[in-house]
Amino acid sequence: NQTLTQQFDAWRERRLQEHWRILYLDGVHFSIRHGDKADSTIILTALAVDLVGNKEVLALRACAEEDKDGWACLLHDLRSRGATHIDLIVTDGHDGLLAAVAELFAATPRQRCLVHKQRNVLNAIPRRERGEVQAELVGIWEHPTQPEAMVQLAAFTAKYSKRYPEAVRSLMEDEAHLLTFYEFPAAMHRYIQTTNAIESLFSNVRQRTDQIDVF
Repeated sequence: NQTLTQQFDAWRERRLQEHWRILYLDGVHFSIRHGDKADSTIILTALAVDLVGNKEVLALRACAEEDKDGWACLLHDLRSRGATHIDLIVTDGHDGLLAAVAELFAATPRQRCLVHKQRNVLNAIPRRERGEVQAELVGIWEHPTQPEAMVQLAAFTAKYSKRYPEAVRSLMEDEAHLLTFYEFPAAMHRYIQTTNAIESLFSNVRQRTDQIDVF
């Protein structure tokens, strides 16, 4: 354990390169035992892609809950270790995360995770109608160009604003960050529309942790 702790501390404090193409930010939940009690602990995760396409975990931070302070500490740590130039940040819509990003990487373009956003919007739609609405919703960001996507977005809001106002409100609260991916090459779009890269990273981890149940 002492050897692993030394290795982890060295990894956690390592110097980072300045420029990264993409930074994915998301929290992943694990069950942790403290004495006789077990509770859910969230691992705040920063996964980045460098200029040639290599992925690297930049930081992990265990927190009791996901809030602005936790994310601000993680992002400040990235900056202090040298990662100051990010081309794009991909996030979900957690208020604490967004506040921390706005404070420490205010000038960096941000893409809202479309999987999380789709889930939020559909939660405000009756189950019997979700299939039709989902097809129209996903159709917005499947267009090849941003102007076409904007037309579809306007059509969607016009069609459902009176019928499902909460769903439309949920969609439009992130309007400025829904279609940021169009500013990047088309070959990148499927990789920067969501935070799935972090879920993929932890899928292998969970094959082991699911067997252990709790730590």
